[in-house]
Amino acid sequence: MKFHVFVFVGVVHFLPLNSGKAVYGNGISQRTFQEIKEEIARYGDVAKAIINLAVYGKARNRSYERLALLVDTVGPRLSGSKSLEKAIQIMHQNLQEDGLENVHLEPVKIPHWERGEESAVMLEPRIHKMAVLGLGSSIGTPPEGITAEVLVVTSFDELQRRAPEARGKIVVYNQPYTNYSRAVQYRVQGAVEAAKVGALASLIRSVASFSIYSPHTGIQEYQDGVPKIPTACITVEDAEMMSRMASRGSRIVIQLKMGAKNYPDADSFNTVAEIIGSKYPEQVVLVSGHLDSWDVGQGAMDDGGGAFISWEALSLIKDLGLRPKRTLRLVLWTAEEQGGIGALQYYQLHKANISNYSLVMESDLGTFLPSGLQFTGSDKARAIVEEVMCLLEPINVTQVFRAGEGTDINFWIQAGVPGASFPRYGEDCRKAFTRSQAGSVHGPGYLQFEFPSSCHEAK
Repeated sequence: MKFHVFVFVGVVHFLPLNSGKAVYGNGISQRTFQEIKEEIARYGDVAKAIINLAVYGKARNRSYERLALLVDTVGPRLSGSKSLEKAIQIMHQNLQEDGLENVHLEPVKIPHWERGEESAVMLEPRIHKMAVLGLGSSIGTPPEGITAEVLVVTSFDELQRRAPEARGKIVVYNQPYTNYSRAVQYRVQGAVEAAKVGALASLIRSVASFSIYSPHTGIQEYQDGVPKIPTACITVEDAEMMSRMASRGSRIVIQLKMGAKNYPDADSFNTVAEIIGSKYPEQVVLVSGHLDSWDVGQGAMDDGGGAFISWEALSLIKDLGLRPKRTLRLVLWTAEEQGGIGALQYYQLHKANISNYSLVMESDLGTFLPSGLQFTGSDKARAIVEEVMCLLEPINVTQVFRAGEGTDINFWIQAGVPGASFPRYGEDCRKAFTRSQAGSVHGPGYLQFEFPSSCHEAK
């Protein structure tokens, strides 16, 4: 986690020196790129001071310890729950006590869904109690549950081809995992597509590359004009087993019970803190993560880690007595797991001042040893970011990839504001580290990747 801090701090502290019109426009203000490059290079000592404080100094492991205290104290933070609101109040107090500026809460309305008791039992061809997790916003079953024969499919196309067989059944999706963005469509849209062909419920193979009999949860979306049916995730192992059974011609019957309920929208808040800029205080560099989580874990990785390293970015700058030219704004989002609800309302509230946003950042892809930074923006802005990332050469985090994104910042990126995020460690970056003359960096318990031996070679 600690290495993520540097990517955040490196970008948010130095990029504002050269953003503004340079990022948005077709030119780089009135200065040449060489002048900007030389200015960035002069911040080498400041970058080293930040690195030393976070890696070797009093801030070492601080963000981890802060995170551990919150998740151990509060636990899961589901949208609409009392635990989420407790976490928001704790973070509001923490940011004030940390000495950050303009600490405040911005009200939003968020979904309130509760899981209730749930179970799935295979009755034929044998008795087998299955691990199951209902999907967010799913309706529940009748109290007696739904007992029906199963239709196993591997894709939406197969479901359409076999539509007459689906009526009155429980559709089980055993979609192959190629990557997250493709597989997650079945979790999000599976219930709607099954309902369109008359299914009574849908069960989705968990969106994961591997499994230890662990079902996943997440949000799913109903569609106007399509009947709402209960939907849940099952394990990779059970989805594969039922696929094998079906291929042999076995009749599969499942009893599904779900006590899920949807309640009226609840009151909540986005949590905001700042370090106000010295020269252009109205211009903003935004760093963020989301405080809410699902209810079946502590939410430490998704996205407690992202929220706390975003806070740490501001803490490090404050501790060193630094004052950036532009305002650094921390936003801890609410109800991200329900589709970025808190972030959407923030965008709607602040988009009138969109020209003042120089960069938006989010960490929500896992807090591991970073391999670089994903960035979306103009080629000239990318060139500036590459120079900024060279300041992080002492910790071998200098790569700049394409496609910066995040559920909570995509509203801004789609409107033209430059955006940055961290690549998923491993899966999405594997091809980036294939150069010949390179030095090795090992992440504990992870694959070995090749890092360029110099920042300029990386470009």
